[in-house]
This record gives sequence, structure tokens and C-alpha cells, in this order.
Amino acid sequence: MRSFASDNNSGVHPLIMDALLKANEGHAVGYGDDNWTAAAVDKLKEVFGEGASPFFVFNGTGANSVALQAATRSFHSIICTQTAHIYVDECGAPARMTGCTVIAIPAEDGKLSAELIRPHLHNFGICHHAQPKAVYISQVSELGTVYTIEEVRAIANLLHAHDMYLHMDGARLANACAYLNCTMKELTADVGVDVLSFGGTKNGMMMGEAVISFRPEITENIHYFRKQSAQLASKMRYLSAQFIPYLENNLWLDNAANANRQAAKLAALLRQYPQIQFTQKVESNQLFFIMPSGAAKKLLEKYFFYYWNEEASEVRLVTSWDTTDEDIRLLEQALKEML
Repeated sequence: MRSFASDNNSGVHPLIMDALLKANEGHAVGYGDDNWTAAAVDKLKEVFGEGASPFFVFNGTGANSVALQAATRSFHSIICTQTAHIYVDECGAPARMTGCTVIAIPAEDGKLSAELIRPHLHNFGICHHAQPKAVYISQVSELGTVYTIEEVRAIANLLHAHDMYLHMDGARLANACAYLNCTMKELTADVGVDVLSFGGTKNGMMMGEAVISFRPEITENIHYFRKQSAQLASKMRYLSAQFIPYLENNLWLDNAANANRQAAKLAALLRQYPQIQFTQKVESNQLFFIMPSGAAKKLLEKYFFYYWNEEASEVRLVTSWDTTDEDIRLLEQALKEML
């Protein structure tokens, strides 16, 4: 089945599958003291800079929870958007595991800004109030929009002036870099991101993420919160080995560029129909638009996808690293029949 529901539904890139098979040969020391993990750490430092300290975990919710635990205490607050993954889609795990108050700000395009954050930076030093300490942003945002380098820098500068941390959820960081034509370091370490959840499962990997700290005090804490959060893998090599081919020869970028390119093709196709109205800019591999409810229901009979707002007949389609021209052609054929 080919799907436009989520890039989580796509398969594993053959080079990454080969790396897993090679990691399966023989025995290796557990808990990260193996050659694959050492090589993956070196590769991540090449990409993000020598100041990067990577820690491999099982999944995105675990990565976000570990990162935010390492950056906060229970009397702190975490600021995010109302559509943020940690606020909507992680069953309250980060709030439960940090003990922090989560403050969710409305943002029509899914992106925070220094202007939106600034009014919430108050009551410092007053024991009756949760203390603002971290801001969470998703790159790409949950609405498919991309933070520019300048936008991330502006947020980081504001936070650092208040002794706060910036946490970036980089589940689709590769798609953002493909859109902006920049490196991952330029969009993270170079502009003041303090801790990053770096994922590849939406972009050709099988499983696992890396929590990457750029601050020594956060790094020290991650060692313990990763274990306490049940995110320390005994057979670590099966997580870490994937990052080696993923980061070699720009595989991460090639995969993301294809997903973005196919999304642009699909957007151009959809814009041919006056019945379809886009609700967000198409800047990555996610498309949000309103279509006639009857057509949406018919399309669901052939393709699995999610309603973003069923009442408004707003749907989300997502392209993947392995989406082909033929996939787009077949979807175009289905749309012609329905519209």
C-alpha cells in the first residue's frame, strides 16, 4: 500500500537496512560501548560541530522528554505552540516526566517568534509562579512551515538573555535544511539551539533518535535522565549504526529533498482545482488544505490520510523519502475522477 498519511509509514532506506544487518554480525559490548556507536558519535560531531554531545534513544517522545528533563526542573515552565507535538501528540509525557507547566501559545502558522514568546517571560524569581526556563519549537513545524535561520537565532537570543534554553524537535530537520539550502549545523548549533531531538525515522531510518546537547550542564544531566526514562538501549548499536549511512554522502539530504520535491509537485497539482484551498504554505513535505467533504471521503477509499480538521474538511497529505513520480501520477488520476 502506498500512502500519503505520514512519512512514518514509509519504509527503511536500503543503505540503512544494510547497516543494521552488518551491525548484527557477531557480538558487541552493550550500552553504547561499541564501535558503531563511537563511529556514529564522530559522524554527528562532524555534522553538528565538536561541541555536540549525542545520546541515542528509542523514539521521538523519549527524545523530547529526555531533552526537556535535562534542561528544566519541576518548578519551571516550558513554552510551545498550541499545535506542538509535546502538547498535542505525546500523551502529556514531557509534562509528566519534567513536572513542568506547559504554556501553549496560539500560532496560526505553527511557529513561535520572539514577539509571541516575550509576553510570557515574567514572574522570574517569584515563588508563587512557575519559572520560564525552556522553549520548544518543531523544525519543521506541525503545520509544515519552516523556521528560517534568522527566526531561530532571534528566539535563542531572547531566551539566553533570560537564562533560558531553546529545545528544537528536529524530527523533520532534514526537510527544513533541504528547503532553506543550509546545513544542519547552521540551523541549530550556529544559531543558539541548546538541545536538539534529532530524528531520522521520518526520512528513511527504521527507529531511534539522537538527543544532541550543545550545553555542558545539559549534557551532564542527559546521562542520568536517559536511563531513568527507560531510553538507554542495551544493544545500542542497532540505534546508532543507522546514523552512519544516514549522514554519509548526504543521504539525509537526498531523502528529504525528494520528499519536498514530490510535495511541491503534489501542491502544483492540487492548485489546479478551484475547489481546493491551501491553509498553510507548502515549505516541506506536508500539505494542509480544504477540499470538498464528498471528495475527501471518496479519496479515503483509495488512499489512507488524516483529517487535520474534519469539521472544516481540512486534510493533511505527507510525502516521503520514497514517494515516486508514479505515486503522484496515480493520485492525480484519482483526483480527476473525484473533482
